Amino acid sequence: MVTDVLARPIPSTGRGRVTVAVAAAGLSSFALLYAPQAVLPQLAAEFGLDPGGASLAVGVATGALAVAVLPLAALSEIVGRRQMILVSVIASVLLGLLLPLAPSFDALLVMRALQGVAIAGFPGVASAYLMERLGAKGVAAAVGAMVAGNSVGGMAGRLGAGFVAEPLGWHGALLLVAAVSLVCALVTVCTLPPAGPRSRAGSADLLAGLRAALSRPSLLALYGVAAAGAGAFVALYNAAGFRLIRDPFGLAPAIASLLFLAYAMGTLSSAVAGRLAGRFGQGRVLTAAMLVTVLGTLLTLPDSLPVAVVGFLLLTGGFFAAHAVANGWSAARAPEGARGQVSGMYTLFYYLGSSVGGTVGSVVYAVAGWAWLVALTSAWLLLATSAIRLAARPEITKA
Repeated sequence: MVTDVLARPIPSTGRGRVTVAVAAAGLSSFALLYAPQAVLPQLAAEFGLDPGGASLAVGVATGALAVAVLPLAALSEIVGRRQMILVSVIASVLLGLLLPLAPSFDALLVMRALQGVAIAGFPGVASAYLMERLGAKGVAAAVGAMVAGNSVGGMAGRLGAGFVAEPLGWHGALLLVAAVSLVCALVTVCTLPPAGPRSRAGSADLLAGLRAALSRPSLLALYGVAAAGAGAFVALYNAAGFRLIRDPFGLAPAIASLLFLAYAMGTLSSAVAGRLAGRFGQGRVLTAAMLVTVLGTLLTLPDSLPVAVVGFLLLTGGFFAAHAVANGWSAARAPEGARGQVSGMYTLFYYLGSSVGGTVGSVVYAVAGWAWLVALTSAWLLLATSAIRLAARPEITKA
């Protein structure tokens, strides 16, 4: 087993650079990843698709990310975390700039798959990078700040694309998001601190790390939280745009895109959750966050716009709080020499859930309606919460 070489504690100014760099990378990556979600109705109209077919514009990218994240996380043990993050943000922005030129929906899906692979290099190694730079005591707050940046990116990408989709079309909307992401990527390139000494890992060491990443019940439960939470969250937001522009709401697409302002709640909750986890324990805070997500999901059932908005605020805040705690907890619980593999495994489950759950949820909505989608996603969230309480109980009591 390779022993990771931890960087020396860095001064406060260095910690500030790390925070700015990963927040900018998160904003860029997640704006690019989820911007098409805001223009799914426009894509469906132009290419003659139903909600399930249109949702592939999101699902293909997140699915490709899930497939690529573990190999790239393992590769980062050799080439270095910093190098992997920089290649990720640069390549994903370049593909984002080319995406509006796609001549057909099939071509768009191919480019989105490539973009998903490119994006995988950041979330797959970010928590491991932060763990090595800041240590166990600083990682919870740092991951909370990173997830806050991720939520800002998701909100900015969706909201920006949704607002300009009508005057500029989906081509102009995606181009605008890519241009903003380019600025954020340049910030990351200029501010991300140099990495520490590279790990000299061989293939046997990488496989041993992978086995270690699958050896603890608490880690398996956290992977389940990632998959169920992301699947439910993306499924609800994929279908929300279609629901809001139809009866009984009948909103214009630009007005419907205002729903993505709910991501501001996720930005706040993820940053706060990291600090609360350090005070009250990861297990308690994670359980509470998952239950808040379920409550918010149920509140979206009535055909009342104010109640639905409150529901989305709660489910968004709860989801991002749960994600921040689960991500940071998995990094802190990673066995020695397996941080990259644990980070990659968590991200794999997160985006596998996002891809499969988001697509399945969109199909369920198209066939059976919103109530059945709420029932399905609530069941996923409750199962994951139960898994944490059961599989991770010994470590929850220590948290």
